[in-house]
Amino acid sequence: MDNRERASALIEELETLQPDLYGKDFLLTWENCFDNLKAVMLTAEILQCLHKEKKPWRIFDYGLAISIFRDNSTRTRFSFASAVNGLGLALAELDEVKSQIAHGETVRETANMISFLTEVIGIRDDMYPGEGHSYMLEVAQAVSDGYIQGVLAQRPTIVNLQCDLDHPTQVLSDLLKLKDYFGGWENLKGKKLAMSWAYSPSYGKPLSVPQGVINLMTRFGMNVVLAHPEGYNLLPETLKSAAFFAQESGGSFAQTHYMEEAFKDADVVYPKSWAPLAVMQERTELLRIGNKQGLQELEQLCLANNERFIDWECDEEMMKLTKNGEALYEHCLPADISDVSCERGEVSQSVFERYRYHTYQEAGYKPFVIAAMILNSKVQNPVAKLKSFL
Repeated sequence: MDNRERASALIEELETLQPDLYGKDFLLTWENCFDNLKAVMLTAEILQCLHKEKKPWRIFDYGLAISIFRDNSTRTRFSFASAVNGLGLALAELDEVKSQIAHGETVRETANMISFLTEVIGIRDDMYPGEGHSYMLEVAQAVSDGYIQGVLAQRPTIVNLQCDLDHPTQVLSDLLKLKDYFGGWENLKGKKLAMSWAYSPSYGKPLSVPQGVINLMTRFGMNVVLAHPEGYNLLPETLKSAAFFAQESGGSFAQTHYMEEAFKDADVVYPKSWAPLAVMQERTELLRIGNKQGLQELEQLCLANNERFIDWECDEEMMKLTKNGEALYEHCLPADISDVSCERGEVSQSVFERYRYHTYQEAGYKPFVIAAMILNSKVQNPVAKLKSFL
């Protein structure tokens, strides 16, 4: 099947769904119905097929896309730029230091001032528990008010490029890689996925990726095991929702404090470092009051605590525990690679090299996932629009 034929088949599958994405923001995967998630991923696959055939998929003649990155980013930053360019929008990045935000301009005012010709606002705000998702909701409310009051001719769609709770564009890309690797949605049911904490010589990494993974993969019938040392808990509400989704889909969700237990007979492993929730909450408060000495002391304590679990590494011995020793390795990147980017890290050099291009393919879905979120929010009949691109 060539790319055009595959796109046609995917459009036929998309026609069977009843998504509710038009005019909506995309903020959290677990707040979206099953058809919404499948519609975004099918649309992403269709756009990827069109791209491979060098067929354009513009839906805008003009307009802006605004990105707001409150944390460092490579893959997501350039994926957002690629997505909006493909849809026909120019990109502008809001620099909070160089804008009037530095002089005290409010979120409400800024959101409207950047949105006169803006169709989409992509936001990354992932470092502080209780802050990132709330900020996105504040921006969303501000542009809604501006649109209702006639200040804005159109309401920009808000896309979550990672918050403190979830990383939707990443975990949907992860899932698309799994769909491709195992040959379809139906083949994911019953597969075991180990979402495991792994050692890193840095601290303060967000919880949003593991929280997103456990809440998405359980919805597709996978048997998800979350592994982490004691004290590295995720948000309780995300654990509760993951258990609910597993029960609903016929999958399972379990937790352990042993990496080996999670890896045993796993079909997929996702070793990724994150900071203890309590540390992230304390860090947020220290930043709020500007306590630099307190932040330095907290960092040293956290790094010392991480070193207690330096053996939590995805190495060849750990991979031998997986099903036939051949589990798929996934990672959101960049991975902390032992003897490459650090002395000891999340994954050994040999394991990462074996799966390097799998992780690149995983990341390669992200521009199309972002574009799919925007297209489904802005186009009332996505099926007809996608057919017109063929």
